[in-house]
Amino acid sequence: MKSLFEELGGTYTLSADGMYYPNLSLPEEEPHYGKYGRMRLHYLKEHRKVLYNTLVLEGKLVAHLNEIDDTAHRRMERLIRQMQERQGINEGLKARDQMAWVGAMNNIRNAAEEIALSELI
Repeated sequence: MKSLFEELGGTYTLSADGMYYPNLSLPEEEPHYGKYGRMRLHYLKEHRKVLYNTLVLEGKLVAHLNEIDDTAHRRMERLIRQMQERQGINEGLKARDQMAWVGAMNNIRNAAEEIALSELI
C-alpha cells in the first residue's frame, strides 16, 4: 500500500539508521528580494496569514517576494523620473544649487516610495 506522498510522486531514501526519509527539495528560485520583498513578507505574515500559508505550501513565496521587490523598484524608478521631469529637477539645477537639488530629490524619492508602498506592499 502506497502512502499519499508516494501517490503524489514522492520518493523515500533509506538512511544508515534504517529509517526511510522523504526526498524533499527546496524551490528552484533563489531569493534576491530586498527591502520591499521583506516588507511584503512582514505584511503577509501579519495581515494575510491564509495567503502567506498558501504561498509557503505551494512553494511560491520566494517567487512572489522576488516579483514584488522587482516591481517596486521599477515603479520607484519610473515615478522618480516622471516627478523629476514635472518639477524641472535636472542636472542644471544640480550644477547651480546642489543643496536645493538634494532636497528636491529626497522629497521626490520619499513621495515615490509612499506611492509604491501603498500600491504594492
